[in-house]
Amino acid sequence: MEGANEELERRSKFLNSLIQKKKAGELQQQHERLNVRVRASDMPTSPQNKAFQYARDYLDSTPGKLDSKRLALALKKEFDSSYGPAWHCIVGTSFGSYVTHSLGGFLYFSIDKVYILLFRTAVKPLDR
Repeated sequence: MEGANEELERRSKFLNSLIQKKKAGELQQQHERLNVRVRASDMPTSPQNKAFQYARDYLDSTPGKLDSKRLALALKKEFDSSYGPAWHCIVGTSFGSYVTHSLGGFLYFSIDKVYILLFRTAVKPLDR
């Protein structure tokens, strides 16, 4: 009986690895289609994909010179309304940063030649 359990565990791990490889391949294809490169992240894939698609759509809808302030504001507002307050966004072709963020709320990526840093901070009520 113990041998059967070990075999079942081995097969389960194998199938799980196949599923993970397929998901990773699909994510890579989506990134290539959108021309996205993740630089650093601790954000779940669903909000990441939302940020990628939103940025791609924004850039495609505004041909010509990049308006980094408007893109940053649009992404911030989108994430504030979808995932709660205290999102911050920095957009540009060259910038430095060092930020503190809430766990699961950090994404740094590039799309075309534009770099986007999107992160969330904790919101605490003021004590009066």
